[in-house]
Amino acid sequence: MAQALEVGTRQDILRRMLEIRITEEQIQNLFLQNLIRGTTHLCIGQEGCSAGVIWALQKGDTVTCTYRGHGHALAMGMTVKAMMAEMMGKQSGACKGKGGSMHMTDATIGLLGANAIVGAQLPIAVGAALTYQVKKLPHVAVSFFGEGASNIGTFHEALNMAAVWKLPIVFCCENNRYGEYSAQEKTTPVADIATRAIAYNIPGVVVDGQDVETVHAEALIALERARSGGGPTLLELKTYRYRGHSRTDTAPYRVAGELDEWLKRDPINLLKEKMIAANQLDETEFDEMKEAATQLVFDAIEWAKAEAYPPLEALYTDVYYEE
Repeated sequence: MAQALEVGTRQDILRRMLEIRITEEQIQNLFLQNLIRGTTHLCIGQEGCSAGVIWALQKGDTVTCTYRGHGHALAMGMTVKAMMAEMMGKQSGACKGKGGSMHMTDATIGLLGANAIVGAQLPIAVGAALTYQVKKLPHVAVSFFGEGASNIGTFHEALNMAAVWKLPIVFCCENNRYGEYSAQEKTTPVADIATRAIAYNIPGVVVDGQDVETVHAEALIALERARSGGGPTLLELKTYRYRGHSRTDTAPYRVAGELDEWLKRDPINLLKEKMIAANQLDETEFDEMKEAATQLVFDAIEWAKAEAYPPLEALYTDVYYEE
């Protein structure tokens, strides 16, 4: 069992996981109201992965992630306002309304981007890690991806190159058991994605992704290894998404009772119960924390609704990089 974090850190992480959970729940509602267009992929149930790893980062470290990246963006420090405005295509959004749900990006907080293409974020993170190595910067790149991406060529290319050059990078596989609508055992011949690290002579570690403190502890070890010149680590965070793959997917492909078993190990409740057991929190304080997070999200939604859409001429800006 991982060592308990300091009470203030526990409070901050619990608060952020609540903000992520409530934001995701409202994103689904806004999509059903046609206030968010396109598609959405929710990370409800996986909050311990993003919060646990990102809380272990240092200033200057960077993250790439998947289209299921709202939680990562908020954990990195993106405001709920910036996210909601981006979701609604507003000019004040994180990407000026041009990215939407699947492309949350803000380099100023170290978020090099969510990516809608499976596995595409992996080589981007390798590029960032190579930059740090060449420039002798004390930073680490982190790339989040799903277990399905471990069957994609970019996964193997990224791990191979990072391993050969001993790049400062941590690969975080959020194994939520399903690649879109297919169970892992139907697409992948190994039970633990972490075993694939053997082929690249790097550490592969299976982690309880529902326990945010365990995730944090293993992330610290991997980050220190990368930062000190030891090269990459593959962390497999065993987790579960409570909702379907996207939008209105009700996940009929799940095994009966499977969701109920995973709900018993909800990452928010696990940390909450630890804190209650340590006399660091009571039910009233938790309810107040949840109410405050809910108010924050609803205020952000109302603010974003009133924001302006980009003007038509904005189509011709941000097409090319300009210094």
